[in-house]
Amino acid sequence: MGSEDFMRNALVAALGEDKANNLVDQILLGTGSKGLDSLKWMDPRQVASIIHNEHPQIQTIVLSYLEADQSAEILSQFPERVRLDLMMRIANLEEVQPSALAELNEIMEKQFAGQAGAQAAKIGGLKAAAEIMNYLDNNVEGILMDQIRDQDEDMATQIQDLMFVFENLIEVDDQGIQKLLRDVPQDVLQRALKGADEGLKEKIFNNMSKRAADMMREDIEAMPPVRVADVEAAQKEVLTIARRMADNGELMLSGGADEFL
Repeated sequence: MGSEDFMRNALVAALGEDKANNLVDQILLGTGSKGLDSLKWMDPRQVASIIHNEHPQIQTIVLSYLEADQSAEILSQFPERVRLDLMMRIANLEEVQPSALAELNEIMEKQFAGQAGAQAAKIGGLKAAAEIMNYLDNNVEGILMDQIRDQDEDMATQIQDLMFVFENLIEVDDQGIQKLLRDVPQDVLQRALKGADEGLKEKIFNNMSKRAADMMREDIEAMPPVRVADVEAAQKEVLTIARRMADNGELMLSGGADEFL
């Protein structure tokens, strides 16, 4: 009894509402993913291999359509010069005509899930570029941002303004921080805070009980040296949880001057 509700709730908790609802609908209707949607459930390296030899505009559409974290992993499989070209294209993309979507699905030899419709699809743009950049490895992100700045300084500034980085957590309200702390594993939080500035640390500690905050401070001070890569990985993990909660409406994130959800 209630198996559909249980399944839907479990998948929402694991995948977020959009992905979960899409998957539940496929299960209930007995249909598989087709067209672009089929790529959402593939390993990023497999998707990169599929689109590797396609025209850059096709690659741009695919990366703009998929979830930002998956697109970031796919983008990481490409050489540096290709990453730059694709990120510039994503940032400049505003909409895709139905004919282009139809052509893409024909290339993949599958029918587009849900049909393209009569209106142009609003995908890509600066926000999509910023979301993908958020999920890139820090070194890759830094190199790519410098390259974008060399090509178009104004675009780089706009993308950076839309990005949400670990330090931006200081802008999240106390209620949101408290919700986030309930979902972040303690060991991950310790490693993430090891490299955080004092202002953000105090923000986090002020949203814990005094006893928990004191214990966390002591644990961080007692930690042996931690590799920068491990600190950055922990911070990325915290941000992934924060973005998932933001997508579910559980907290509000803001990057730069604009709200970023």
